[in-house]
Amino acid sequence: MSSTLQELAAERHAARTAIERLHLAPVMFELGARPHPPRELYRSYLQQSDVFLGLYWERYGWVAPDEEVSGLEDEYNLCPDDVPRLLYVKVSDHRDERLTGLLNRIREDDRAAYKYFETSKELARLVEADLAILLAERFDQSRPLFLGEPDAPGPAIGRSGPDPAVADPVRLPSPLTGLVGRERDIASIHGMLAEGTRFVTLVGPGGIGKSRLAIAAARASAPDFEDGSVFVDLSAVHDPERVPSRIAQSLGVRDTGDAPIMENLATALRERSILLVLDNFEQVVEAAPALTTLLAEAPELAILVTSRVLLRISGEQSYDVEPLADEQAVDLFVQRAHAVKPDFEITPDNEEAVERVCEALDGVPLAIELAAARVRVLSPAELLDRLDRRLSVLVGGPRDLPARQQTIRRTIEWSTQLLDSDQRKLLARLGVFEGGFTLEAAEFVGAAGATDVLENLAALVDSSLVGQHDSDDRPRFSMQAIVREYAREQLARSGEQPATRDAHARYFLALGDDAEDDLRGTGQRRWMQRLGDERDNLRAAERFLLDGRDWDRAARLAFSLYLYWWVTGLLGEVRTWMEEALSSGDELDPHTRAIALYFSRTIMFWKDPDGSVAADLAESIDLFHRTGDPNGEGIASISLALALLAGDTPDTERARRVMEAALALYRSTGSVWGESMALVLLGRVALREGDLAEAQDNFTTSLALTNRSGDRVGQRIASYHLGWTELMLGDVAAARSDFALSVTISAAVGHPEGIAYGLEGMVAVAALLHDDERAGELAGAAQALRERSGLHNGPTFTFHQRYLDDLLAGPDGDAVAAAIADGRELTVEEAVAEALAEGRGEQG
Repeated sequence: MSSTLQELAAERHAARTAIERLHLAPVMFELGARPHPPRELYRSYLQQSDVFLGLYWERYGWVAPDEEVSGLEDEYNLCPDDVPRLLYVKVSDHRDERLTGLLNRIREDDRAAYKYFETSKELARLVEADLAILLAERFDQSRPLFLGEPDAPGPAIGRSGPDPAVADPVRLPSPLTGLVGRERDIASIHGMLAEGTRFVTLVGPGGIGKSRLAIAAARASAPDFEDGSVFVDLSAVHDPERVPSRIAQSLGVRDTGDAPIMENLATALRERSILLVLDNFEQVVEAAPALTTLLAEAPELAILVTSRVLLRISGEQSYDVEPLADEQAVDLFVQRAHAVKPDFEITPDNEEAVERVCEALDGVPLAIELAAARVRVLSPAELLDRLDRRLSVLVGGPRDLPARQQTIRRTIEWSTQLLDSDQRKLLARLGVFEGGFTLEAAEFVGAAGATDVLENLAALVDSSLVGQHDSDDRPRFSMQAIVREYAREQLARSGEQPATRDAHARYFLALGDDAEDDLRGTGQRRWMQRLGDERDNLRAAERFLLDGRDWDRAARLAFSLYLYWWVTGLLGEVRTWMEEALSSGDELDPHTRAIALYFSRTIMFWKDPDGSVAADLAESIDLFHRTGDPNGEGIASISLALALLAGDTPDTERARRVMEAALALYRSTGSVWGESMALVLLGRVALREGDLAEAQDNFTTSLALTNRSGDRVGQRIASYHLGWTELMLGDVAAARSDFALSVTISAAVGHPEGIAYGLEGMVAVAALLHDDERAGELAGAAQALRERSGLHNGPTFTFHQRYLDDLLAGPDGDAVAAAIADGRELTVEEAVAEALAEGRGEQG
């Protein structure tokens, strides 16, 4: 927070109170203020902050000797570009001239949002509402970061970025370089969609520019769809049966494993007007009938596919992506040449050579980009000479490939011929990665003797065979699909493929081991984001281990990341992995069997609470105990307790015994995370038994433990449970605060299930405060979020429906029903802001 010291004391207090109500931490510049505050102080505060909040009234502030601006303006100037700026100006007719000038400049700054206010109470409401929306926008924008998409946009807020749980859809990526010469194509595709065509396939060889054209056309068409456009990258999907899961992942629909994923998808899409962009479909064409099913289920859905071949299913309209025209090809060459040689220009001396290079490459964009990357060391004439000599003799792939496909493959082969042997070997090894990789991963997988991986990787980037972009202050690298295919072919020919894939698996096994403990504490945010970046690599490593019947390491990788799979809604997929081990017929190691039983049964506890699910979970607990894994024993105990509490006749006595044993176990090992979770389950047992005081004590203790450890997911769980207990005890204000914390944390970590639970808690609060329409609106928002996130089939620990039913049966039932319908139309950020804002019943 930035303001002058001479004024706005009451407003600073009001803003600080609003910030703390959202359980955020205010950093006050004036806490360290001195007569001559150094810029280092401002920078230190700004480096700690994710949001810049400025308060302005009448004074510009003192300008120190040898300075040109006041500390107030300097603080604004030093705010990093990627930090959101929320500015609040108190109404006045007597403002300092220099402050007026600063405010005029701020109005022209598209990075800042500013509002006027009159009273400190009004300011508090504005700050709380705006920060709530900002948190929800972080939730909305977090999704692309954690899908491993190579072209995903950057972090939504702050340098640390949001947490990576699957939430709202993956919006269109922002390619690192511009699209050249496709204006007519964009207009044609947009026209097809605007005229009602619901299924368009962009067809063309690899490297022709289908992906970038699809993104640009979808961006142009997005305004025609109420829910916009969503990008689905299928380059890392090789099994057609996984296509629905990848679409669900990109839409923010969770694979909970308790219902077929196509059923969840149909529910999520049924009422949405949305354009799906499915990229790289040629390797999973057998999945095409699933697209027809979705189109039939969702009348306002349209699909734009990129593929090297037609899908040949009902309703498909094809659009051939042709090479660039001569002039466009030259423009592309020049643009890409500028990236490696900024002073490169077309001259009378090189014009013909550049044109002939583009002609030799058949106007294929990727081939042109690869060639243009060489102008740093070769003149256009030298480039043409080498291309003429090499392209005429290179085979570059199967003879039955289309001519354009042979062109790009030959160009890749030509590009690799200009590399030394170590660089070619590294390129082949990097082909094992899915969805990109870090330098650390490349060094582990690509290391061979004294080979300098960093230097060789830099050469591959310079040659445009590998792309580089940043994620969370950590450079990441990726390859286009056709380059990766070529790399994998070379790796297979070298005979090093099994060893390289094993190295890939070993790296991600070690990554899972490193993440396991930190996922439960202060490192949760950092690890969730990092694992989100590596999701496709984790899947590839798991698939390699499963295909090799390496059940022990496959189970180890799955179990080390249990919390990640759960928060991101992927337990359904993990369940299929472990069922593969259980059904293999092989004798499993006891610890491996414990893990496999746990994952295959934990998400089914509510379907068969009195039968085999509980029995198998009990076996899992016993196996974890016998193999000396107290953490596994405790986690399986939690699932068993949930199974015992499910159904119409819960076995609370046994559930209590199971959780008391787990609590003692966690305390003996010093696991704060486990202790806090065990207390939540014991609190639920107490609620089932009607002991509200014991439940309140357990939930309060759990919340204190998670606050101390920095476990944000645990905070969300404990605060939510505490909210319902406070409500049952009659303390509506305390319940509202607890539910607000649950919603705030869930929005910050991008956990849709947590947001839905929190909204439902707020329904009860609003009902008890006689804010009937608000209760209906929040209930509708929760319903829609559950449907769109695939969370509508499983059990819910919530009691809001009884309050909602009473309102619907009351005299204002029609108004409440209308409010529910309105709430279903709210965006996630709007619903979060509504939940956290004061209702009418709270203002009196």
